[in-house]
Amino acid sequence: MGLAMGYTVATPTLISLMQSCKTEKVLDWTPDFFSKDEGAVLTRLVDIILPKTDTPSASEVQVNLFIDRFADQVMEKGQQDFIKMIMGKFMDKALADSGSEKAEDLSQEALESVLAASLKVTKEEQKANEEAIGKYMEGMATGGSAELGDEVARYAFASNLRNMTIWGYKTSEYVGEKVMAYLPVPGEYVRCGDLQELTGGKAWSL
Repeated sequence: MGLAMGYTVATPTLISLMQSCKTEKVLDWTPDFFSKDEGAVLTRLVDIILPKTDTPSASEVQVNLFIDRFADQVMEKGQQDFIKMIMGKFMDKALADSGSEKAEDLSQEALESVLAASLKVTKEEQKANEEAIGKYMEGMATGGSAELGDEVARYAFASNLRNMTIWGYKTSEYVGEKVMAYLPVPGEYVRCGDLQELTGGKAWSL
């Protein structure tokens, strides 16, 4: 799934993307890849996945900007077409279920409902979905015809968005330095140490 969406990328490229997001004001944000409506939906969705608690929400550390810029600057054309298609299927379902006519009218509750339903799959369904996505991507790569069912498309969008949101969040400067265990200058090498003792149970920042 990760390979299909293209998020295996060299560290310098990733750092460059995060730095470019950091310098832009969220209120002035105009998406580079997504439409304005898609960008608004993306912002709400990343905050549903990682809402504000005792740590910032995903949009507060500009995960929405990161995902948009990653899609625009890193994904290949086929991957861009794929994410546009699966996001469209997701938004179509949210609009139909809520009776809304425009994406800007979609409430957080409407989006959360479709997101939860899309991710609520059994292990067997997950395996079948991923096989279907693999066949679709293979068909598209070879220039053949390929179709993807609406439910599978929504699963693909929700699953990949969740993964990219978590990835972007953990890669952000604030989370890396303030939330995770951060050691800018390497210290003593501990071969087999207990994480609870070393960092208070926190994962190491990248």
